[in-house]
Order: sequence, then C-alpha cells, then structure tokens
Amino acid sequence: MSEPKSKNLTWHEGQVSRQDREKKLGQKGCTIWLTGLSGSGKSTLAVAAEKVLADRGHQTYILDGDNIRQGLNSNLGFSPEDRTENIRRIGEVAKLFTDSGCVVFSSFISPYRSDRDAVREIMAEGDFIEVYAAASLEKCEDRDVKGLYAKARKGEIPEFTGISAPYEEPEKAELIVDTGSLTLDQSVAILIEHLEKNGYLSG
Repeated sequence: MSEPKSKNLTWHEGQVSRQDREKKLGQKGCTIWLTGLSGSGKSTLAVAAEKVLADRGHQTYILDGDNIRQGLNSNLGFSPEDRTENIRRIGEVAKLFTDSGCVVFSSFISPYRSDRDAVREIMAEGDFIEVYAAASLEKCEDRDVKGLYAKARKGEIPEFTGISAPYEEPEKAELIVDTGSLTLDQSVAILIEHLEKNGYLSG
C-alpha cells in the first residue's frame, strides 16, 4: 500500500475498542474478499449471504464493485494502474469497516494477486478471508445477461478481464466456492459454515 504524502500524521485512538464493539455485536469483524471473473456469482453470493447473516441479527455491509465505481472510485478506469488503485482504496475502506466489528463482503473481480495480497497485508491476522468464486470462463459467458463478454470479444470493451485482460486465480484462498456448479443456497451454506467454524459468528 502507498505511503501518505504527509509525514505529520498521528493515529488517534478512541475510547471504544474494537473488542468492545465486537462484544456488543456478537461477532468478529472481518472482510470476506470475494474474487472471481465477471459473472462468477460474487455479488449474488454476497447479497444472499448478507441476508442470511442480517436475519440472524449480525451487522454486515457489502462493498460492491459497480457501486463503488459510481462514487468513491468514479475517477478510475480499468487500466492495470487504475485497477490497483481501485483495490487499494477498497482495502482501506474494508479495513475500517472490519475495525468497526462489521462483517464486510467485498465483491470485486480484483484480478491481480499482488493487489489482493496488498489488502491482506494491511489487515490483522484472520481479518482477511479470501473467497474464490470459481466458475469457468465458459460458464460466466453463459450467464452474462448484460452481454459484456460478447462486447469484449468484439473489441467494444477494452481491458476486459478474462478476454483482453488477465485474471490471476488465488493461490492461498481461505475458501474456494464452486459457484460454477453449486446452487446459490449451497454456496451460501459453505460460506456461512466457514464463518461459524472459525469463530467469526457468536451471539
């Protein structure tokens, strides 16, 4: 992650600790970093899993790629440099949400391992849960209701991941969900089970 331009900065602690917030919420803050090709089911899985947790009384929030690019990252394109900056900013936002005790779903293609690893590095041990939404390129194209892959193959969308730009699969993901063949309910159950087994959910 980049260093701040100003060196005259001091981190200010509040009087409410992260542990206090987590105890009140009955959960451990974490960032569930969903990565995968466009159409792999990242956002769909995030939305469904969040609903399950919210219905159980947990505090959650989704950081979605399309949503963030309409506001915080509206000035960024899809060049390798802009993709890296996109993920850097999201990583910092996710870290703040995690510190608040929230279970954060981050749904971004995030095609480069180095960018995902950079986010992992700024998080405390156990706070970053990389989840690979694994679906083949063919499956993602079959599901593409927006027609993005067809446009990319025609050259109408430059630097499109999986077609004219690379996607680097995770090498050390905490969880791999076969979204290409599993039902949504099955995928959600696998994700929730991982959180329960690893102590992120209590109360």
